[in-house]
Amino acid sequence: MEQFFPLILLVLVFIVLILLPARQRKKMQAKAAELQESLTIGTPVMLTSGIHGTVAGLGEGTVDLAISPGVVITVARPAVMEVRQPATGAIHPEGSSGATGIADGDGDPTDRTR
Repeated sequence: MEQFFPLILLVLVFIVLILLPARQRKKMQAKAAELQESLTIGTPVMLTSGIHGTVAGLGEGTVDLAISPGVVITVARPAVMEVRQPATGAIHPEGSSGATGIADGDGDPTDRTR
């Protein structure tokens, strides 16, 4: 029996190295399928390329994505990497006290637009 121990150990290691990645790949595929099924119009998403937008339409294998007002692109469904939450951070409008770097003409010596 001791003479077969290295062979048994080698077979067990081989099985573990094959089965564990296969299980993880299967989980990732199930998660991707769940994401594809959860897409609805108005859902904010991010593509694998890093483009952020909102789902404007759903087709057979494609997604229409609004990336800017009046700009809609059509991409393959697998390009959708994740569903994003809408930004909730405060955006400072022009002329506010936020540090935007926009010149307001008040004579500020740190104004770099002159």
